[in-house]
Amino acid sequence: MASRPSRTPVILVALGSALWGTDAVLRLPLTGHLASSTIVLYEHLILCVIAIPVLVRAREELRHWQWKHWLALIGIAWGGSALATVLFTQALGHGNPTTAILLQKMQPLFTFLLAGPLLGERLTARHWGYLAMGAFGAWLVTFGTDHGIAGLIPAIPQVQVTAALMALGASALWGTSTVLGRFISPRSSFSTVTALRFVVALPMLFAIAQVTGAPLPLPEGQQMLRLATMALVPGLAALLLYYRGLQGTPAALAAIAELCFPTTALILNWLVLNQHPAALQIAGFFVIWTVVWRLQAVGRSVS
Repeated sequence: MASRPSRTPVILVALGSALWGTDAVLRLPLTGHLASSTIVLYEHLILCVIAIPVLVRAREELRHWQWKHWLALIGIAWGGSALATVLFTQALGHGNPTTAILLQKMQPLFTFLLAGPLLGERLTARHWGYLAMGAFGAWLVTFGTDHGIAGLIPAIPQVQVTAALMALGASALWGTSTVLGRFISPRSSFSTVTALRFVVALPMLFAIAQVTGAPLPLPEGQQMLRLATMALVPGLAALLLYYRGLQGTPAALAAIAELCFPTTALILNWLVLNQHPAALQIAGFFVIWTVVWRLQAVGRSVS
């Protein structure tokens, strides 16, 4: 009797994505005091303190990399880790936060579109169906308030076009990074890929700060605490779980699992802000996690 495929990899991707849901709570207050590129630069400097010793131990592992793996890593670090995070921070702090979060849900679409040409993953109507179900669950969690069905069509005011394009650009870069991360994951350990992502992103972040003229003041105590928490939780812990799971999860399925991040916001609003979830939000929570639980069952038909 053939053994059933383990659901562990895709669950790890989902858990890592759920930790990303804590990012906006920590990041948004910082945008009122620090430039977007400054926030992301300090975040990565904190992470590099942890990442550099990991890379020192991984020297032998990295000798076997080919040029295409380094090129993919540069795409992940400069695009997904540096530029995308700066763009999203800018959109979150200076645009409409609701619009930024809504456009972030476009990320799986970019992953789906690239997984075939770059990774050779074969997508069926079943996979697209799971994507639609996951996106619907994320929409319910975000907008399924006590206003009922009317809440599913949020009243979004006039949106700054620049901020909207920034959020959409961040989604495209993150979706591309998922595909590139899946390409690299068989070559190295998840801890090495995570550490490289942080360190290789630094030159791009310094360049962005230089070009934009962003000041680099020494963060105050409360700001430093937020930066450290943001770096270690939705940064380090989330990416370690994510890349560990990505080693056994096709990129297209990982894209759907990434829709778990709104569920974290739902729980945080309930526990921290005493905002009890509406029935539609709870329904969305279960839709997302049901989809994630079923994903691994179809994983082998993708690759």
